[in-house]
Amino acid sequence: MTTRYAKIAMTLALAAFAFLTVFNNLTDYRSNFNFVQHVLSMDTTFPDNAARYRAIERPWMWHGAYWLIILGEALTAGLLGYGAVKLWQARQAEAEVFSRAKRWTVAGLTAGFFVWFFGFMVVGGEWFLMWQSEIWNGQDAAFRFYMAILGVLIFLNQPDAEMK
Repeated sequence: MTTRYAKIAMTLALAAFAFLTVFNNLTDYRSNFNFVQHVLSMDTTFPDNAARYRAIERPWMWHGAYWLIILGEALTAGLLGYGAVKLWQARQAEAEVFSRAKRWTVAGLTAGFFVWFFGFMVVGGEWFLMWQSEIWNGQDAAFRFYMAILGVLIFLNQPDAEMK
């Protein structure tokens, strides 16, 4: 039972994290929007950067990208929150039932992985070369986030024993 409670608690912790990122992005829109603007405009990458043709300089696209991030974070929070409820409801059920209840949490963890790995590492880090910026580089934070998500995903998917 302890392992099941740990899986539920970790799911809730990540749901809270994703919820707070959405909350912060909405309540401090300008600060966090500035990050997206600078990454997409590539204005703090190396000056002789041959890939600057990728830069996006249209404000409506910065806002669109920012809203995609917020929506991805909200989807993550919602799926993880719902997943935690489903896990809680199945906590005393047979292992097969508890395992089926994991699907919402798996979906939430996958959504979060796409936000912080694909969005920040692949798109921001490699396409927009965020790694070249000393000021607007969110790769270290994104790494911590998606590694926590992967750790919980691995732990969550460990087989559960039958209840005695």
